[in-house]
Amino acid sequence: MVSVSLPKHSLPSLLPTHKPRNPSSQNLQILSMSSQSQFHGLKFSQPSSLSIPSSSSSSSSSLAKTTIFAKVNKGQVPSSFTLKDQDGKTVSLSEFKGKPVVVYFYPADESPSCTKQREVFLQACAFRDSYEKFKRAGAEVIGISGDDPTSHKEFAKKNRLPFTLLSDEGNKIRKEWGVPADLFGTLPGRQTYVLDKKGMVQLIYNNQFQPEKHIDETLKLLQSL
Repeated sequence: MVSVSLPKHSLPSLLPTHKPRNPSSQNLQILSMSSQSQFHGLKFSQPSSLSIPSSSSSSSSSLAKTTIFAKVNKGQVPSSFTLKDQDGKTVSLSEFKGKPVVVYFYPADESPSCTKQREVFLQACAFRDSYEKFKRAGAEVIGISGDDPTSHKEFAKKNRLPFTLLSDEGNKIRKEWGVPADLFGTLPGRQTYVLDKKGMVQLIYNNQFQPEKHIDETLKLLQSL
């Protein structure tokens, strides 16, 4: 509330009082005066506090909506799933209990980006070239993307892949496991999980730019199990 202290002589009512347009706002009286006003000794007091809406709450809530939290973490035993492989046969994760399993999610068999396609090729071929090492460690390798079984079959034949590719059409399992997108959010990301003989996650590795590193980190862990 604005308070005005004036001399005792009468003051012409020439100073209009403007009411705020928003009736819910505080009732502040604003006195309009020119710089050449002849009245002196005016005292203006401001309210002790003004309520100023903050944008931090809205921005933080929008940030929370876009943040991706992993639903499968190290030390957890993820729920089993059943998907079709490149030959159209159903495969369940629970079938591999009793041996280590490497589950790697990759963007797609074919990518519109040459760079992304090269990364998919490098990762798949790196798993292929190290497949004997995985077998010696007693581990199974499973690749998962949203492509259908026909696409997987062509991709496996083209690149001579000796391991299982599962079709996660609609990316249901990817979402359930909380696999993040790539850094630009335009394509499904790549993430590798290593499960021990009990089905417990012992390693989660994410590297979008060096797909062959997934194999190196995975083998290091398998050799320590």
